[in-house]
Amino acid sequence: MGPSFAHTRMRRADTGYDSNQFIQQVRDKGMRPVIHSKPERKKKHRLVRALYKRRYLVEVFFHNLKRFRAIATRYEKTARNYLALVQVACVWLWLT
Repeated sequence: MGPSFAHTRMRRADTGYDSNQFIQQVRDKGMRPVIHSKPERKKKHRLVRALYKRRYLVEVFFHNLKRFRAIATRYEKTARNYLALVQVACVWLWLT
């Protein structure tokens, strides 16, 4: 399932993670899954839209961040310069 999320109570994910096995793994760890159901699922999961909206905001932020070509293609060679470029882009997005 990836990195440890022991400190969180909810696991937000997009529709790609809507599988019974993944949802059960999340519940076994004591977390609440906040996952939008796939359209072909017969029995839809109940979705708290306010919680899902927060995941969507993060997704939109990363989409806007990747509009900067140098960030999307990782133009900078060193991690220090890349981080500086990401920080400048974040400030730019925050101000506009």
